[in-house]
Amino acid sequence: MKPQVRVHSIEEYRELARRALPTMIFDFFDGGADGENTLAHNRAALDARRLLASAPVNVGSRSQQVKLFGKTYAMPLIIGPTGLAAAAWPNGDVGLARAAGRTGIPFVMSSAGTCTQDEVASAGDGSKWMQLYIFKDRAFSDRIVEKADALGFDAIEVTVDNAVAGKRLRDARNGFSLPFRWTPAKLASLVAHPRWSLRMARTGAPQLKVMAEGLGLSKTDTIAELMQSQFDASICWDDVARLRDRWKKPLIVKGVLDPAHVAKALAVGVDGLVISNHGGRQLDGAVAPIDVLPEFVAQAQGKLTLLVDSGFRTGVDIARAIALGANAVQIGRATLYALAAGGEDAVFHALGLLHAELDVAQALLGAARIEDLRPEMIRRPVTSPFAPGPATGGDVLASSGRS
Repeated sequence: MKPQVRVHSIEEYRELARRALPTMIFDFFDGGADGENTLAHNRAALDARRLLASAPVNVGSRSQQVKLFGKTYAMPLIIGPTGLAAAAWPNGDVGLARAAGRTGIPFVMSSAGTCTQDEVASAGDGSKWMQLYIFKDRAFSDRIVEKADALGFDAIEVTVDNAVAGKRLRDARNGFSLPFRWTPAKLASLVAHPRWSLRMARTGAPQLKVMAEGLGLSKTDTIAELMQSQFDASICWDDVARLRDRWKKPLIVKGVLDPAHVAKALAVGVDGLVISNHGGRQLDGAVAPIDVLPEFVAQAQGKLTLLVDSGFRTGVDIARAIALGANAVQIGRATLYALAAGGEDAVFHALGLLHAELDVAQALLGAARIEDLRPEMIRRPVTSPFAPGPATGGDVLASSGRS
């Protein structure tokens, strides 16, 4: 199967993933918390930001290069951390890392990864970052950090929006667990997805290898029990400060939505923030990151690298975020859909689609370079129900300070 020959958008990759995966696996990747209001709002909030095309401008030569934490990348895009990638495709974390390296962008390995840190570190020559949960077992978190340093990971991205796990109704209805538990209905789904079933039979069911190695998990642990047992609701900025003392390379905090935390991040000395609602998988009814991005930009004044995620599916979406002051965009589901459809090559093709879409957006917006995308290029319709402010040009409330 070579989906990259006939796939033209991330949405088409999503449909291929839906067909390729058993229902409980697709829903685990695709679903959100509770009624999935936040999941829907992420998309609607992006669509509410309209673009001001500009012509004529000389855009005969265009570049998407961006510098993040002292390194230059091919485009302002990062494959963010996604757990259980091997449920989409065998050795999924390695495939994602290799595709990112081929594209010239970073890959962030999840602490809930299904490959080891060693395997990802040696997967191609691209930049790898390590996502970290500050677990109740602080010594285990420390070991992940120490190994990331020894293996040459370029940054730590610590997730902080998981005091408790969000309530994911699709997973509950499907009886999703890890290891997989097969009921007659689920076995019927295996028969309906023979390619996926054969791949899993050859390689074995996915395991959370980073966690399994460090915590000695039993085979009866479900993913919900695992995460719930190790998440720590007492985590605060003091824990981030302790991590800052241990990790001397770029430190990024993922999962902030309140612009007031910019001052706390600066006080602790972190290098960047990921403005994120966890892709709609934690707090249902949360604001979309694009809603509050201009406030973060105004507070940071160029002193922090600002990344953003949750709901990004197109090159136009990336252009929206960069115009409003983000330094880069992280994606998760978009590359998981492609991974499920065709492995590493499909992910590489999907990243190429996003590159091409962003290139068209740049050309039509009159932005020869990524830094030419400015807040003045964004408008909100009069009927927009989203972020407060003037009906048009309302997002133009901050300089686009970039570090």
